[in-house]
Amino acid sequence: MLEKIMAAIVTWIIGVISTMGYGGVVLLMAIESACIPLPSEIIMPFAGFLVSRGELTLWGIALAGAIGCVLGSIPAYYLGMYGGRPLVEKYGKYVLISKKDLDMADRWFASYGEIIIFIARLLPAVRTFIAFPAGVARMNITRFIAYTFAGSLIWCWVLGYIGMKTGEHWEDLKVYFHESHYVIAALGVVFLAWYVRRHFKNEQS
Repeated sequence: MLEKIMAAIVTWIIGVISTMGYGGVVLLMAIESACIPLPSEIIMPFAGFLVSRGELTLWGIALAGAIGCVLGSIPAYYLGMYGGRPLVEKYGKYVLISKKDLDMADRWFASYGEIIIFIARLLPAVRTFIAFPAGVARMNITRFIAYTFAGSLIWCWVLGYIGMKTGEHWEDLKVYFHESHYVIAALGVVFLAWYVRRHFKNEQS
């Protein structure tokens, strides 16, 4: 049942980007950065695949992704600022954010300061909830946006590049896979399964 739900989510992600192009990338990456578990590891590589087909450009999807990350991170930032950690702990479980995740983000922010906002945007999983401790700490919003945009731009470009290169060599890969969508969907299901299991493991520890 869980695998079917995750497969449906991945199929929806692919459909949104195919239909909306850059706007779809902005929308999906905004949702991901608002702490809703839509994997950028699927969003951006599929957008990169469309780059290989000439439908989008690499820098275009990277910019769209980074803009989406900023738009999605701002509500999370203000939630941390005005709601504080108790509010995040209370409702975070509904978007698969565990107390252990928040503890890690708090430790990183305390240890490395504001630059961790940039660094965390280059890391899977933690990138989606690093905005909360920044808001709790009332980090300067201008610096928060700048670090978020810069780190996200690099992350989105790299993932988009991987998708683009995969698309460029698709003829060689056809020997092993029938449809590109199936490959991306399979990777998405694997990632989402890991993310969900990681969340429940953290909740129990």
